[in-house]
Amino acid sequence: MKNLKNLYLFLKEKIDSGKTNYAIPKRWMPDDYEGIVKIRGRKFVVNPYEYFSRVIEKIMKNADENIDYSKPLSLVTGEKSSEWIKKAIVYSAHVRMTTAYQHDADAPFFMPVDDLGFKESGTFLKMIALLPYLKQYNVDAIYLLPITQSSNKFKKGEVGSPYAVKSFHHVEKDYHDPILEKFNADEEFAAFVEAAHMYGMRVILDFIPRTAARDNDLILEHPDWFYWIDIKELSSYGPPKIEGLDFEQPSAENLPVLYSNEEVKRHLKKFRWAPNITDPQKWENFVKKNKNNPDFLEEIVREFKVITVPGFSDWINDPQPTWDDVTFLRLFMSHPEESEKYLENPQEQPPYVLYDVVKSSKFPGKEINSGLWEMISNIMPYFQKNFGIDGARLDMGHALPKELEHQIISNAKNYDPSFAIIAEELSMDNHIKAKNSGYDAILGNTWWAEPRHKESWFIKTTRDIMPALSVPSFATAETPDSPRAVTRDGGELFSKLSAVVNTFMPNGITFINSGSEIFEKQPMNLGLDFEKPEEERFKYLEPTDQFYGKLAFFDYYALHWDTDRHMVRLLVALGKIKKEHADLIANISNFRYTDHMDKVFSIFYWDGNKGLLIPVNLNFDKSVNFAYDLGYHTWRGHHKISLLLENYRRCEFKWDEGAWLNITLNPGEAKIYLVE
Repeated sequence: MKNLKNLYLFLKEKIDSGKTNYAIPKRWMPDDYEGIVKIRGRKFVVNPYEYFSRVIEKIMKNADENIDYSKPLSLVTGEKSSEWIKKAIVYSAHVRMTTAYQHDADAPFFMPVDDLGFKESGTFLKMIALLPYLKQYNVDAIYLLPITQSSNKFKKGEVGSPYAVKSFHHVEKDYHDPILEKFNADEEFAAFVEAAHMYGMRVILDFIPRTAARDNDLILEHPDWFYWIDIKELSSYGPPKIEGLDFEQPSAENLPVLYSNEEVKRHLKKFRWAPNITDPQKWENFVKKNKNNPDFLEEIVREFKVITVPGFSDWINDPQPTWDDVTFLRLFMSHPEESEKYLENPQEQPPYVLYDVVKSSKFPGKEINSGLWEMISNIMPYFQKNFGIDGARLDMGHALPKELEHQIISNAKNYDPSFAIIAEELSMDNHIKAKNSGYDAILGNTWWAEPRHKESWFIKTTRDIMPALSVPSFATAETPDSPRAVTRDGGELFSKLSAVVNTFMPNGITFINSGSEIFEKQPMNLGLDFEKPEEERFKYLEPTDQFYGKLAFFDYYALHWDTDRHMVRLLVALGKIKKEHADLIANISNFRYTDHMDKVFSIFYWDGNKGLLIPVNLNFDKSVNFAYDLGYHTWRGHHKISLLLENYRRCEFKWDEGAWLNITLNPGEAKIYLVE
């Protein structure tokens, strides 16, 4: 625990020099905090050094000094498999947003550092302070959006996207907290992982193996691992529109149409060879001169007149524009084998980006880029060995060549067999494919299905799709890329109802997206399920709100932590119930589903001795009354009943009941009964 302890000792020494001038939301304040606190409206004002040191001190009390918490948690628990993910409650956080706050109580949010010198955007130190708050929910794992160093070139807002990776082996330096003047972001992230492990929480990271920032640091070492175009062509660069084809994926059948298209032919002529190939000596001199220059890409443009290309979708005729902040990595040193025969002069054609090239899982080249593959497949092990992470979501893994995908997964599993790897698989139909590829879970599409409860997708997903999965899926009504649950039909009631169901969803990994617990309305990104993305970013907050129109992926943004509207107590209750009955829920053979009437159903888990019954009313405009035949499932005429949740409040009503249980549900209500 050396990293966390070093932070603690430093903070403790600074207490006397600190002032009680650091505002935090009341949600971040542990119940048993013993330091000095001032109340300013809804804010608590503390001495930051005292606050953080006391929180860390509390966390370290959970620790065993003989255990090395810098290693994966499996080395503490002795687990040899990733079965833990099936029972998990996962909290998803974007560090820059989740722990952003107005620490200067007398001023509005100031990005990223306020007049008092406090970092108002998120940091790893503040993520450590958030752990007691997450512990309330019985969180098993914290899933972090990319924490690798991102780029600020070609950014889409005030700050670069976390998915525009500048360095695959360095932690985001902006997540360093200036309070910790003697430390750096790597040390602070290591301390966060140790602290999470002390609470029994695993750390899952997002990894992006297919793309990189347009000015990724690897360019200086391996410019031929990237795609280049003439700088004069940049303004007109984009995905070619193909007449005669629909919105479709590239295939062997449509390649002749694709490559005979005149716009494609013009597109191919925009590309150039990497600068180290066109002039090796000039490039060698350039690298010596610019190896420490953060703006080396501008110098490449100036000296070689070429630039890395923006990325774009692998769907033909996709209306979305180019992804200006990222570029594709060159996974093969040769053109796609299936496509090469359609090129006019294959040997003279510089490496290029087209729909089939992007879809390298289906259109590989003959010659793999072995050096790049080796680097990519060892990113996860690097973070396992140096920081002790416990799992990862592999971004667009299904679009990678199968051999590379397997290499990435096996390298991580070889180091830690309990390491859980989640596929970015949105189609539930691909669950078997994901399992056969070595994944432990999928992202899934409950976030799409549950809001479509009027079209019966919520019921179909719960009744038919989820129980049949061969690997578990995230169970959630929202993700960092989708609209917020509270903005869907049913509003706060829908958020609460879905939170209950997703806690007990068969084959579901309970997933809490940061901000959902306080009914945050503003989306983090506009990547999934938005009809008019640019218009919808301005739809959810009042124009007078300082975060109006801002997106957490691209702008400085803070959750509305000071709101009075929340479902914190509900999630606390659900977390407790799930942990008490985790084995019951995890065994899919215990699952039973019953339809009662229109938009009314029940989930029932029964192991022969005890059960959990969750009746659900998806009618948000009317109450319902019905009787449930417990005896049909239990083969018993007498039961002991405990009502654990009613009106979304924890309760403990107990009584004896016969074979039938009479149930009344308010509009949009889900209850929880314990049956014995």
